[in-house]
Amino acid sequence: MRVLHTSDWHLGQRLVNLERTEEHQHFLNWLLQTIEQEQVEVLLMAGDVFDTGAPSNTAFKLYYDFLRKVCDTCCRHIVFIGGNHDSVSTLNAPKDLLACMNIRVIGGATPDPLDELIVLNDAAGKPELIVCAVPFLRDRDIRLSVPGETYEEREARLKQGIANHYAQFVPHVQPYKAQQLPVVAMGHLFAAGGTASESEKEIHVGNLGQIGADQFPEEFDYVALGHLHRPQQVNKAHHIRYSGSPIPLSFSEVTDNKVVFILDFEAGKLAELRELAIPVCRKLVRFKGDLEKVKQQLAVYDNSNYSLPAWAEIQLELDAPLPDLNQQLEEVLQLKKDELHLLIHRPPIIKRERQTLEQQVQEEADLHTLKENDVFLKRCQSAFPESDHSELVSSFSELLELMRQEEFES
Repeated sequence: MRVLHTSDWHLGQRLVNLERTEEHQHFLNWLLQTIEQEQVEVLLMAGDVFDTGAPSNTAFKLYYDFLRKVCDTCCRHIVFIGGNHDSVSTLNAPKDLLACMNIRVIGGATPDPLDELIVLNDAAGKPELIVCAVPFLRDRDIRLSVPGETYEEREARLKQGIANHYAQFVPHVQPYKAQQLPVVAMGHLFAAGGTASESEKEIHVGNLGQIGADQFPEEFDYVALGHLHRPQQVNKAHHIRYSGSPIPLSFSEVTDNKVVFILDFEAGKLAELRELAIPVCRKLVRFKGDLEKVKQQLAVYDNSNYSLPAWAEIQLELDAPLPDLNQQLEEVLQLKKDELHLLIHRPPIIKRERQTLEQQVQEEADLHTLKENDVFLKRCQSAFPESDHSELVSSFSELLELMRQEEFES
């Protein structure tokens, strides 16, 4: 049977307050066509369906329009799990209704983990694929607070809690393995050895919950992961993969190839794994260097291969401040207004060692580009320059994660 693995759609995501609806619609249309062309029978979506716990009406429409249309394709089974960006209650609200259309949704960890064990049947009602659909595991799902525990103890218990969650499926899938039925696990987590981009939020107290490839039971013929936005293997394990996000979600992903994975199973084993490139309709581009170099790059930029104007980030390297800098850039950008829109203009890097007060203030004004943990760490370094800040940052990360969870569930 043929399976498609995708993840991290982040429907409703905005980049510098600009919506990505057209790009997401382009991807979902392509995905529907690909399912038909490739004769995909099972669709696995490994978390972060939405970008926030309170999606916009536009994001909901993208989601439900896709579900309605995919039911008219050859795809017989669809499985969604919740990610760290998703609200458990939002994803789970229509799950009983969607189950009538062979769309299974596991928005969050369940009281009985066997509720996450899904048996997909063929047309005759016989099992043909077993899915261990493990959603994003929040701290409260896998551990209890232990007063006085150290950073290392907390890290070890988090890892062990995640590993134990997967291990508990083993005795329940072994009878299916004896019948030569393939078993697929899903997850939304940060596996050790993975490469992140700038757009993933840290999860599990600063990514403490990293488990290695060897901690996934050998009974799993494939592990479909979400959370990291770059497609990749985990520790060079061929059958443990992140499919990545379908569109670049930050400028750190401008060179990434966006893909989905197509899996073929035969005789209960993974027989073939292919990646299909997702066509891009909008390019994110970075321009960096001295003013003349950047102006030349802007002037020759060709956007003819893309249906939507490119979005650009610019960072200049200058010997000294230029009073007419913005005017010079605007003159070049005006010539490319149909092809290129400037989204982020970072403060210039002044090459000389000493900066003026104005430049120092401008650097402080760029704090909005930093993550919450970065700002907190800078404050700690300023207040306690001689101290080790790892425990403080860890505690701050945990409070931040709890706050996000409460926002998602409210």
